[in-house]
Amino acid sequence: MEPLPLPGGFHVLPRRWVIERTLASLGKARRLGNDYEALPATSEALNYAAMTRLMVRRLARTPT
Repeated sequence: MEPLPLPGGFHVLPRRWVIERTLASLGKARRLGNDYEALPATSEALNYAAMTRLMVRRLARTPT
């Protein structure tokens, strides 16, 4: 049995912009701009805080 041929050329990945937008908003968080935390747990907590802030702002904008 022959393997399926691979598609050639560039293909746009669907909804990639969602990931890029999320990473860009994390990059805007001032404390996450530099990686100078002593503990990895601190960096993780700051990421959670930044994402929580982002989600609260998105939920507040959403019309009901």
